[in-house]
Amino acid sequence: MALSHKTTILLPAGLHERLETVVRERRKSLGELVREACIRQYGLSDTEDRLAAVEAIAAMSLPVGSVAEMKRESVPPPRQLLDGPSEARQ
Repeated sequence: MALSHKTTILLPAGLHERLETVVRERRKSLGELVREACIRQYGLSDTEDRLAAVEAIAAMSLPVGSVAEMKRESVPPPRQLLDGPSEARQ
């Protein structure tokens, strides 16, 4: 990433101290930490980053059932919707 603009920000003492701790733990500069946070928070990623994220999600092996199973687990039976939760349990 080419760095071309300089921005100065003022931070409260407590936040700056916490960031300095994170900087030491991650072995990064404060600038790197702030740039990464901005990219995560404001979505300033490029198409290549977004495609990599989609591929990573698609490759996950998640413990989910079929669409029908998930619907049964998440949508109450029609009688419960009409009668309310207490009467449907009887």
